[in-house]
Amino acid sequence: MSSALAAANPTLSAAKPIRVMIVDDAVVVRSLLTRWIGTEPDMTVTGTARTGREAIEDVERCDPDVVVLDVDMPVLDGISALPELLRKKPDLVVIMASSLTRRGAEISLKALSLGAADYMPKPQAGLDAAASASFHRELIEKIRHLGRRGRALARQWRPAAALDLPAAPGRAESTPPQPAEALAPSLRPFSLALPRVLLIGSSTGGPQALAALVGQLGKVFERCPVLITQHMPPTFTTVLAEHLTRDCGRRVHEAEHGEAVIAGGIYVAPGGRHLRVARGADGPTVALGDDPAINFCKPSVDPLFATAAEVWGAASLALVLTGMGSDGTRGARAIIAAGGSVVAQDEATSVVWGMPRAVAQAGLCAAVLPLDQIAAQIVRLFSGDRS
Repeated sequence: MSSALAAANPTLSAAKPIRVMIVDDAVVVRSLLTRWIGTEPDMTVTGTARTGREAIEDVERCDPDVVVLDVDMPVLDGISALPELLRKKPDLVVIMASSLTRRGAEISLKALSLGAADYMPKPQAGLDAAASASFHRELIEKIRHLGRRGRALARQWRPAAALDLPAAPGRAESTPPQPAEALAPSLRPFSLALPRVLLIGSSTGGPQALAALVGQLGKVFERCPVLITQHMPPTFTTVLAEHLTRDCGRRVHEAEHGEAVIAGGIYVAPGGRHLRVARGADGPTVALGDDPAINFCKPSVDPLFATAAEVWGAASLALVLTGMGSDGTRGARAIIAAGGSVVAQDEATSVVWGMPRAVAQAGLCAAVLPLDQIAAQIVRLFSGDRS
């Protein structure tokens, strides 16, 4: 956030700054992130560390709200340090920083199951300034949103072992505290049409939410295609699809351009490409696009929702899960205009209530539900129960 934006929002600069600790073995990275964070009026760097061991030793003294934790470090790596950091400071928000590799993706998803709030794929060395600028913008946004969330709630909600891995010590599953001021959105009736497709959009916190959700949908998968856009880079979406396959016991795969969209198919938008649906001679097909980012996202939720509304009309059912920003709102409007229905995750169970909040405040939702109630509602809708 620029100083001009802070001036337009004076309460930001007046509030206590978000305290950030940077843990990375590369001095260049530590210096760069310190400089970036130092220019934000609502943030301050309270400490840096070169290894996971140093971070564990210094975390209580530095008392950060947020730790940006590198995955690969000497002495003690990030994934090994994570449980110890959370044991010492249970309400700590940890953002993992990993490489854009399969190993980095695997470790990042594992870290989410161990209590990390989110991850950031580092741009590869030698990439253009745009990649660095995108990383800079996204990192600052995540620190800001997750740091505020961590302060607002006594405990950050994260489903334990969402990816079938051991829960972090001291991070038992629990019902999160309710926000002090919960939005009471204006709800619209569900569509009278029986759903014939399930569309899901998610971002920050999405992998955990998707893992918890897909295992509960049961025979819904047999009745319709399921198309998922999760904000993730290439390789990460490949690994996500593999994890979701394990979680639901059905094949989940990255969508391929031109393939048929059929009942029983579970399609994930590949990182770096927008997922759309087109009308084919024999039925709906996947249409992948390499056009520019939409809402700073690629893949973006809006193209999926908007094109699905054109194909399935009133039989479209969309689900907006946890995530920053407002991606999905324009697409949700298209679904409502076509006579379909939209369900959003509620604030208390969202890691960041940005995307769901946007559709809820726009009056586009037929329901705003806790994550553990969404699957049951979807099952009822596909059985013809619109209550």
